[in-house]
Amino acid sequence: MRQKTSGQSGSRNQGRPGRGVRSETLGIAIPSFPPRERGRAPAWRGRRGGGKGEAWLREIDSRPLPVAKLAAMADTTAPLAPPLFADAPSSVSFKKLRKRLVRGALKAVDDFQMVDRRAVDAGEMPRPKWLVCLSGGKDSYGLLAVLMDLQWQGALPVDLIACNLDQGQPGFPKHVLPDWLDTTGVTYRIETEDTYSIVTEKVEAGRTYCSLCSRLRRGILYRIAREEGCEAIVLGHHRDDALETFMMNFVHGGRMAAMPPKLLNDEGDCFVLRPLITAAEDDLAKFAEAMAFPIIPCNLCGTQDGLQRVAMKQMLDEWERKKPGVRQVMAHALATVRPSHLHDPRVFDFAGLAIGGTGEDDPNVPF
Repeated sequence: MRQKTSGQSGSRNQGRPGRGVRSETLGIAIPSFPPRERGRAPAWRGRRGGGKGEAWLREIDSRPLPVAKLAAMADTTAPLAPPLFADAPSSVSFKKLRKRLVRGALKAVDDFQMVDRRAVDAGEMPRPKWLVCLSGGKDSYGLLAVLMDLQWQGALPVDLIACNLDQGQPGFPKHVLPDWLDTTGVTYRIETEDTYSIVTEKVEAGRTYCSLCSRLRRGILYRIAREEGCEAIVLGHHRDDALETFMMNFVHGGRMAAMPPKLLNDEGDCFVLRPLITAAEDDLAKFAEAMAFPIIPCNLCGTQDGLQRVAMKQMLDEWERKKPGVRQVMAHALATVRPSHLHDPRVFDFAGLAIGGTGEDDPNVPF
């Protein structure tokens, strides 16, 4: 928490915005600003930024910082970023990309209550532990990097365990992920289960492996999460994955469903979380390239032709070419639902509509 200061009338910084006092506890400068008198503008109001700048400074000054972040600020030897970002590009474009991914993930964490950050910081609930699934693809690398960034900033009060499931695929480079994970400082676990042989044996030639492979992988990850004491399995699915899933369900499945950002499993003992659910795949691809992640291609489902998901992706690509930004518009639609304008009485009480009750109108619907 920020240290409160009093009796600073003799301080040379008194009443000067942008300066502060030193905390004897942490040995760092903490900004302080003079209280604004009723009916009187502050001395710096006429400077660049005006009243908005003053309001922004007061907001920043009153915002508490996590103790861990304050300690890192006090330690002059502390790194300026997680070890994972030691060799990250310093360009403005990369910094904007990184900020966009991190802010989007934090917003998803808060919007979908993946963790009650305030309650954990206040000690009202125990610090949770998340099992972060790492496949070796760009999305899972980006997921781990973003979560570690948030954790380092003190914005994500969660313990992370990275987990890779070695499914016994021929030619899988077993050394790549352990070698890379050793450089990040994150706790990790490599689990070896030969699901590849099971899938290739059970699935008929010409049929896709996805369904069986996914079920086997899901069961193993739930087991690992329970063994590690994790309350959640965290996956790297992004906005484009959600849209492709929605279109597959819409066109082939006859239902309206995408990927849930937060899901409780059948047993009720583990969450499935997707903090990158609003992130664009293109952003994650640029991020992975800039960070030089050691990408491991999938030799199981990634080599199959004719997958429905591939067809949906190609269709969305074509729509994006014809109308740039259509993916983001569709993603907004997933978060802007009007149950009364759909046809499922299980999600809207049509029988409860009665003359004299509260009605609604939609001028966009033909009459």
